[in-house]
Amino acid sequence: MYPSELTGAYTIDPAHSRFGFVARHAMVTKVRGSIPVQEATAHLDAGNPAASTAHVVLDVIGIQTGNQLRDDHLRTGDFLDAAAHPHITFDSTSVKHTGGDSFEVTGDLTIRGVTRQLTVPLDYTGTAVDAQGLTRVGFEGSTVINRKDFGITYNAVLETGGVMISDKITLEFDLSAVKTA
Repeated sequence: MYPSELTGAYTIDPAHSRFGFVARHAMVTKVRGSIPVQEATAHLDAGNPAASTAHVVLDVIGIQTGNQLRDDHLRTGDFLDAAAHPHITFDSTSVKHTGGDSFEVTGDLTIRGVTRQLTVPLDYTGTAVDAQGLTRVGFEGSTVINRKDFGITYNAVLETGGVMISDKITLEFDLSAVKTA
């Protein structure tokens, strides 16, 4: 399937990776943001993708949308409640090759202490040896969640009807992982 030299342990490079989200604001525009990686590791098995695993911990305190007031509000109990739940975690339970360079990674996503199963479609974007001689592998993908499934129900009704914030949130992943073993 893939070169056997891809098999091994990897650490996600936070400087070259993005764990992002997109939400509709006032139902007319999109607000984009990201949550920094605190810890992220993976074990890839090129010959048997089902034996691959991933573990990700995101730092809610570091959430960024480009607007400090909004970022501060997202950290409150109205949204992510960073004081009580400082991390978002994902632990894979299965990996499936779906054809070509495409995979589905299924696992447990925990936000605000609520855990739900999530399947993330990821596309393998390539492998390279960087300037430091490190082997890097890349993946990208996105999926949609309903924020209410994780107890995030805050909203405001608009005078024109509709609501301020969409229930559906698109999660975006652009990952660069460095081989460690």
